[in-house]
Amino acid sequence: MATPDASQVDLSFAIGLPPEEAIAYFESKGYAIGFKWQDVWAEAHAKAFTVAGVTKLDVLTDVRGALTDALNNGETLADFQNRLQPLLEAKGWWGKGRIVDQETGEIHGKRLNPRRLETIFRTNLQSSYMAGRFQEQLANAEFRPYWEYVAVMDNRTRPAHRSLHGRVFRYDDPFWRTFYPPNGWNCRCRVRTRSQREMDRLGLATSSSEGRLETVEQPIDRQGNTRPAIAFNDPATGKRFMADAGFGFNPGLAAYQPDLSRYPPELARQFVQEQASR
Repeated sequence: MATPDASQVDLSFAIGLPPEEAIAYFESKGYAIGFKWQDVWAEAHAKAFTVAGVTKLDVLTDVRGALTDALNNGETLADFQNRLQPLLEAKGWWGKGRIVDQETGEIHGKRLNPRRLETIFRTNLQSSYMAGRFQEQLANAEFRPYWEYVAVMDNRTRPAHRSLHGRVFRYDDPFWRTFYPPNGWNCRCRVRTRSQREMDRLGLATSSSEGRLETVEQPIDRQGNTRPAIAFNDPATGKRFMADAGFGFNPGLAAYQPDLSRYPPELARQFVQEQASR
């Protein structure tokens, strides 16, 4: 059987139709300019759109616009690339190598190519889809409070992600603040919600991360630099689980803002006060 062309993969088909929350999440991102992805870290990355190596606002605008269209229209990677390539070529941002100001020697960034566009496409769209799913699941947590980690379980699934397959945590377990998918580059994991009736019928047990989360120093580059990250000490495997560097946060939670009109004034006021005190 022939291997399908990756450029023809429709992410909206692979993950599901884009929920309105995903589109709202993606369009709500501002802009953050960073030469390396490490420059825009964790939750800041969830609230600001960035492309590693791109320091020009007009180029970021082009990429962000193409991604928003792809998310709204269910476009493929090929559609995304065909839309962007002429714009990047016209601005001298297509190909290989760095962009250097010939007069000042200032490095403006690194050119974009098909491989980098594929990484940008998949990472941003998947994070947006998962943020939308998170917000939908959170809104229904009263009826389906048990969340099950689901890995694809094929020969491309990483052992660490495979080890979490089928594990159930309550929706309000701190585990999901850090490890709601995606948990790395090209991560295909997702979350399935369960009701109490389903838990009883299937004989599923609830796990807890209490006392098993710790802050460690995670390497972020080849120079040995590190950043604090949350790790889960898994009692089932005896091993420490960590998301890839730059993925240890919940994009839906980081960007989440509840509809305060649906809550009693006292609770709404409390939420606003807590946000203001951060």
